[in-house]
Amino acid sequence: MATWNSRGLRGSALEELINHTNDAYKEKHLALIQKIPTPIKPIQIEKETRHITLAYFDQKSTVDYIGTVQGIPVCFDAKECAKDTFPIANIHEHQIAFMEEFERQGGVAFLLVSYTNRDEMYYIPFAQIHKFYQRAAGGGRKSFAYEEVDRDYQIYQEGAAFVHYLPALKKDLEGRD
Repeated sequence: MATWNSRGLRGSALEELINHTNDAYKEKHLALIQKIPTPIKPIQIEKETRHITLAYFDQKSTVDYIGTVQGIPVCFDAKECAKDTFPIANIHEHQIAFMEEFERQGGVAFLLVSYTNRDEMYYIPFAQIHKFYQRAAGGGRKSFAYEEVDRDYQIYQEGAAFVHYLPALKKDLEGRD
């Protein structure tokens, strides 16, 4: 069982940038996106400060973020990758199932992947994620390569939107018509 202080804070810098972006989107009435907290079970609590010093994940989380963009339901997960290959194992089966059902219900699911070694970030539509996941499940490659990521979905900073993913979302939606 993983503890929150061993892996759970790995992407906290990325999440802070996304949180700041979502705040900017909210201020401009472009989107209302919330960070979904991962339920934890405290094991050790420091008595003086009442801070949790050790905890276990209480249940499986779904995705990192959920909300609406101009009336369109969206959900997404944020991931960091230090190499040019992204292990499919970093996307859990229950997350794939949730995103698949979310899309079935008319929403849009995607990943935001930060390639820290390249200082680049990409929006990866669920259709592409599902393709990679099915390939791995069928005995194929257990990761996807940087070269397989569509460069048209690269994310850039724009003003207070440090992770300005709305243009990529728009491109994803246009590709579905």
